[in-house]
Amino acid sequence: MGFVFYDVETTGLDKHFDQILQFAAIRTDADLNEIDRVERRCRIIPHIVPSPGALRVTRVSVEQLVDPALPSHYEMICELAAMLAEWGPAIYLGWNTIDFDEHMLRQALFQCLHPPYLTNTEGNSRCDAIKIAQSLQLIQPGALAIPLNEKGKPSFKLDQLAPANGFDHANAHDALADVEATIHICRLIRDRAPDHWSQALRFVNKAAPLAFMEDTPAFIATECYFGAPYQYALTMIAPEEGSSSVLTYDLAVDPDELRAIDDALLPTRLGRKVKPVRRIRANAAPLLHDIYDTPGFYGMTPDELTERAEEVRGDAELCARLVAAAEREPFEPSPYVEAQIYDDFSGDADRARMHAFHAAPSWNHRAALAGGFDDVRLVELAGRLIFHHAPDALEANERAAIERGLAARMLGHGFEQTPWLTLAAADRETETLLAKATEEERVLLTALRAHLKQETGRCAALIG
Repeated sequence: MGFVFYDVETTGLDKHFDQILQFAAIRTDADLNEIDRVERRCRIIPHIVPSPGALRVTRVSVEQLVDPALPSHYEMICELAAMLAEWGPAIYLGWNTIDFDEHMLRQALFQCLHPPYLTNTEGNSRCDAIKIAQSLQLIQPGALAIPLNEKGKPSFKLDQLAPANGFDHANAHDALADVEATIHICRLIRDRAPDHWSQALRFVNKAAPLAFMEDTPAFIATECYFGAPYQYALTMIAPEEGSSSVLTYDLAVDPDELRAIDDALLPTRLGRKVKPVRRIRANAAPLLHDIYDTPGFYGMTPDELTERAEEVRGDAELCARLVAAAEREPFEPSPYVEAQIYDDFSGDADRARMHAFHAAPSWNHRAALAGGFDDVRLVELAGRLIFHHAPDALEANERAAIERGLAARMLGHGFEQTPWLTLAAADRETETLLAKATEEERVLLTALRAHLKQETGRCAALIG
């Protein structure tokens, strides 16, 4: 199976309320030889307020944000969805994609009425190049040159790591340049640490790590926190109900300690170090190794760790208590459609309606279809798309309601607190950045501030 390396540049870092402005991807074969590439930009969705800090990094100007020559976000995402479907099945990866870019891609597909789980359905799977590189430092130190940040700690930022390993990354934070840098690092890992590269790819499909953890009494998991890799000797307890995570037991903890703790106090113990229970996301390409690949952990031999693992797995009462103690409080549902992306799955009938929506010959035809979705989230998103592309296709009262609602949203009017960036908050951030801006940044930020002022006046006039 080949790969799709991809990267996005966005209006900000909020995974629900920001948007993709630039998408780039390079398709390769299994040996990382390039087959095809794509790079697309779009203009801003009118109700999105861009983060001044993000624009300063990506160097996107106001003129680019609103350029009418660029496709709309919807037009770009529809084109990319069709193209990526033709590229599959493939392994999707990039630099920090699972924790960021993939969420942005899913949100873009969701808001544009496409099935959002592109990277792990239809035969596709996923992994993350940054986690492969970070874990390599524990498994094969020196395989990559790791630069130090201003605090003297190892840095895995792509714009620092790629140049340290021979890649000219002068155009960092451009999506296509970042994809090229990621492929460069992955080729180095494949050539210098082929066993590590192969082991990482072994678990890109959810079924593989599940089978490994079920069949292997004791194993090593490598996880990364704040850029630093850590390893744990674990055994599987049980799949976590309602998620793709697996509850595992850290073999550093003597099970007799937990057996002696009352049920009421057990949840508190699970939150203290060493944490007895750890979650492994089986659908996020976990980095797993056999316990016998290492000389030992926690002062115990692989045989001793395996013996403890079998003891824990054989104690059904203890495992049941740990599962109950580890149960998480349910999330409060969000009133905002963007944050409802993971609340439910659209059914087959609605997926057929999505296809009909995209295939419709005009926005007037789409407006006639918009209210027919069973999923109320899709009804709201379809209304927004029609409003932004052909507002006259909507009934006057519906058009006015959407217009006033989005204006109030941008101003934060009527909201006690907003999870998205408002025009006033963006203006305050711009003012702060201007105080320490370079001349090039000053030009960009001054133009942005004028745009924010204009948008504030427009929205204020709409809500009266």
